[in-house]
Amino acid sequence: MANKTIFGPNVFVFDPTMGAGDIQEQATRIFKEMEANEFGQQRYALLFTPGSYPVLFDVGFYTSVAGLGRSPDDVVITGGVNVPAYWMPNRNATCNFWRSFENLAIEASDATNKITTIAVSQAAPLRRMHIKSAGGLWLFQVDPDTGAGGWASGGYMADSIIDGQVLPGSQQQWISRNSKWGSWANGVWNMVFVGCNSAPSQANYPKEPYTTIDHTPVVREKPYLYVQGKDEYFVFVPALQKESQGPSWANAPSPGTSMPISDFYIAQPATSTSASINEALSIGKHVLFPPGIYHLKEALHVLKSNTIILGLGFPTIIPTSGQPAICISDVDGVTIAGLIIDAGPLNSPSLLEVGPAGSSATHKSNPTVLYDLTVRTAGPTAGQNEVGIMINSHDVVGDQLWLWRADHGAGAGWDTNRTKNGLVVNGNDATIYGLFNEHHQEYQTLWNGNGGRLYFYQSEIPYDPPAQEKWKSDEGHLNGYASYKVADNVTSHEAWGLGVYCYFRDSPAKVENAIEVPNTAGVKIHHMTTVWLNGVAGSEITHVINGEGDPVHANSPEAAMRQTRNEYPSA
Repeated sequence: MANKTIFGPNVFVFDPTMGAGDIQEQATRIFKEMEANEFGQQRYALLFTPGSYPVLFDVGFYTSVAGLGRSPDDVVITGGVNVPAYWMPNRNATCNFWRSFENLAIEASDATNKITTIAVSQAAPLRRMHIKSAGGLWLFQVDPDTGAGGWASGGYMADSIIDGQVLPGSQQQWISRNSKWGSWANGVWNMVFVGCNSAPSQANYPKEPYTTIDHTPVVREKPYLYVQGKDEYFVFVPALQKESQGPSWANAPSPGTSMPISDFYIAQPATSTSASINEALSIGKHVLFPPGIYHLKEALHVLKSNTIILGLGFPTIIPTSGQPAICISDVDGVTIAGLIIDAGPLNSPSLLEVGPAGSSATHKSNPTVLYDLTVRTAGPTAGQNEVGIMINSHDVVGDQLWLWRADHGAGAGWDTNRTKNGLVVNGNDATIYGLFNEHHQEYQTLWNGNGGRLYFYQSEIPYDPPAQEKWKSDEGHLNGYASYKVADNVTSHEAWGLGVYCYFRDSPAKVENAIEVPNTAGVKIHHMTTVWLNGVAGSEITHVINGEGDPVHANSPEAAMRQTRNEYPSA
């Protein structure tokens, strides 16, 4: 099928006049290439103009599927779209990363039992979706021969409607924001619902592992691409919402503004450089990254308010000279969305810097928002950085962030992919929905600013400390580093639905606390859980929070391999 778009060769734009067989053949070809291509170089975006499509296909790594209408119901995939988990043994979806669905409807008329299956873990967001499938939405993979469910571990859904039931099955943790469904079937370890119309009650926590917050305090939904007429593209920028509940488009078109594609510099991996992109940013252009790998000799500098940097098809940017990939000035309303940022061969102080050190401006009326970002230290290639994301500005909002020191793949090793922290928050009044932060060598999350709010936390502490004496905090007084650390000087902070898990793979190691926070009335933590996954005998998470909670370890009875705490300080 010919593929000529303004976005380059790996963005496929389909319309209803094309043959359904041709569309399905192309989508199937891409899936076969990408099904098990976990650390490959290929990237794709499959975009559908308004209309109905009688096709059925699957989605693999580094593939985005999106509608180009103003409303999700403008594009309907009547056959079905799924993410299966057949490439790993036992239908295991715990490595089904880096794929996305956005701004379309799925009926699943041709799928098995008319079910839409999205068996995913981190970095696989569902946004602005309408799942009309009669069999509902399943978040795990069932073996068709045995009926057994494979593992899945951590996903994200926002601004979506599911007409029927959502069945997590063996999905271990999940966050849903500003969505609604017919019913929600079950939970395993940690399910968080923020601003959802039909969320289950949290009254029976932890027997039922639900955390429910009625309204979303502040959010701007992610900008998205749409088309009018023939190849007349726009980016729609939704308006800021406060104390919202339910999908933004459920009863009327989402409020916001449209920007013509001519306002964007469209990068290309073969020709764009940090110099050319920075020149575009300096004159007020926004930047759209189509699929590809972008090597940057210098950091990209965002100097102007309301700048948008938007990725299609999981574009990857890599700093090559020991600098951050992106540095944002202390300005209003910046959007960074849909990117993978990989550590380069030279150690970077951070990979994304939001505001310089000492930022002091207030941005409450127009915050910077970070959406659907993977910040990755090794995996495809070796790399190093001190910090993944450094937030210095105030009022920043994060929406689905995965900060991952690779536990497998190229360059993964205690002395090779070195990185201290996934996230450091120095600014005040930051709000994050869906923080996935794993395997860094010191605190996974270090929160130094006041007024922070976190909704859902998924974290595996590092698999590979070589020895206990090499992995101690508090000047060597405490075993290991807490995953979630709120600094001692913080006086106001609140977090909901935190899960911290351990698999000490390489040697016996202990971590004293999964979570450490100041013992003060202004710091409140709701619904915490620790889980022993596997590992060398003699290792453990000793406490859930601040010396409270029993250990989880190799010799725990099965019922004690998970420990929970409801509130800290205790109500």
